[in-house]
Amino acid sequence: MSLEKDKVIKKEISRLNRILKEVDINKKKSVEGLIHEAAFMRATLQELKISIDENGPIDEMQQGEYTILREHPALRSYNTMIQRYNAVCKEILGLLPKAEAKKVEADEFEDFVNSRTD
Repeated sequence: MSLEKDKVIKKEISRLNRILKEVDINKKKSVEGLIHEAAFMRATLQELKISIDENGPIDEMQQGEYTILREHPALRSYNTMIQRYNAVCKEILGLLPKAEAKKVEADEFEDFVNSRTD
């Protein structure tokens, strides 16, 4: 794992722990693995977005004497991982009181939109 990705993961783990600071320590420990997985997925999603931006969503693949256009493998991975990331985040945020969880989800969406580079 690159040093840069490791920094992103640690930063995300810290951010998630701050969000969960009011959650009972036993409950928080029960999702510790999910917190680490969510951080890894977020860092990986950023890498995949860069690859998609650089290479485009369509890939030309050689098939013998001709080529075919297909969905870029990074886009396929991104689409799969974003669904799993969403499920993991819902599980983690499920520990928060309902009102707090809604606020965090809104902030997450706003952060995502603001992080886009297009």
